[in-house]
Amino acid sequence: MLEGITAQGWFWGIFGAAAWLIFYSRFFFQWLASEFKKRSVVPVAFWYQSCIGSFMLLIWAWYTQSPLGALSQSFNLIPYSRNLIHIWRGQGTLSRTRYILTHLVVLLVVIAACVVVVTTWYREYDLRQAGPVAEARQAWFWLAVGVVGQFLFGLRFLIQWIATERRGESVVPVIFWYMGIVACILQFLTFAIRGGGEWLYAAGSIVTAFFFVRNIWLIKRTGNDAPGEDTAGSSQ
Repeated sequence: MLEGITAQGWFWGIFGAAAWLIFYSRFFFQWLASEFKKRSVVPVAFWYQSCIGSFMLLIWAWYTQSPLGALSQSFNLIPYSRNLIHIWRGQGTLSRTRYILTHLVVLLVVIAACVVVVTTWYREYDLRQAGPVAEARQAWFWLAVGVVGQFLFGLRFLIQWIATERRGESVVPVIFWYMGIVACILQFLTFAIRGGGEWLYAAGSIVTAFFFVRNIWLIKRTGNDAPGEDTAGSSQ
């Protein structure tokens, strides 16, 4: 069976697995850091993994022509990079050059992401137009469910971003985790039902939900309702 896999197939399989590990393992390490600190914290590495993993999953969405996958990774780099900006400023390592280059890279990636989103959704439209009506309705229904989940994902980062900008430091309000659980469930259902290359996102969604629940438990136990950056290890 494995002998029939081409070199290209191996490349994309390894690429997808690496993207999954980088992006979704961020919450595993965040969980470990929180367990060690006995409170909900977000290590600096979380945001680096977020940036790299999100970019790789955007490429995976383009390869698999996943409309929801592309949408889910289209604008994430904006809040991720803004958190890093505040962290670098707090560490005293934010130079003007780093500030400009970071925003330039984010702008280019977001433009590319918009192109991927448009092309994948247009392809989905063409595909459904050519297929049975009942099948198309079902597909659009589940995509709508996934879009609602993605809206919640994006909204929670908007709330986290606003809280961070207001405080002038990276913070994560408790509502971030609650919204994340609902979003994970909705997106898991859509990705799982669509199948194919969507399994990568489905597995990541359901695994991530566990870590969200754990963070809420830690916040409730410690009363720390706006966990911020774990700067103790920021120099490592």
